[in-house]
Amino acid sequence: MQDLKQLEYLETFITDHRRHRFAEVLKMRTKHFTVATEDVYQLHNTSAVMRTCDVFGIQEVNIIEEVNSKQIDREIALGAQKWVDLNRYHTTKACIRDLKEKGYQIVATTPHTEDCELIDFDISNKSCFFFGRETEGLSQHVIDEADSFLKIPMVGFTESLNISVSAAIILQYVTSKLRASNIKWQLTEEEVVEKRFDWIEKTIKNYDAIVARYNNEDKFL
Repeated sequence: MQDLKQLEYLETFITDHRRHRFAEVLKMRTKHFTVATEDVYQLHNTSAVMRTCDVFGIQEVNIIEEVNSKQIDREIALGAQKWVDLNRYHTTKACIRDLKEKGYQIVATTPHTEDCELIDFDISNKSCFFFGRETEGLSQHVIDEADSFLKIPMVGFTESLNISVSAAIILQYVTSKLRASNIKWQLTEEEVVEKRFDWIEKTIKNYDAIVARYNNEDKFL
């Protein structure tokens, strides 16, 4: 169980503006939807997807690095890596297994004979949107394990979009519909407290020393 008194103590080391900002952002955070990128080659694409998730309130991002393993591009992510939780996997199989255990349906963002258009997507189910490599797209394993297929309708000569653009279009639409629904999409109280601790730790300088001082003072109270 989290120590709420310790949390309140730690929050005295950040400004009122930052504390209120944390509260405002956390009200809009969700784990109802999440995103997975599968061996995306261009580093800036993964970083841009992470930034998009932060913008639209997606708390978790899943990165599969079965072939390509790179560091997040901090310049493009623009600090999003501090606020979004990153889950890394060495195999697509491990990622899908973990997501399904958490109750997510696997949504392959690719044209398919059984696909549905974005406007018809059912937002009621917890869903992870999978985005594949820039050239090859999603692996056959994702296609085989997918619970549904989603496509963005396009009417021009170009038949594909950059994955970061696709992610932005999809997430903007589904999160807007989600917040207008009666679905309980918000983080739990426990998850909110956990993120407050996490974000404060990433914000305060000398965090460990401050916590140690609090623990020592608490012994004598």
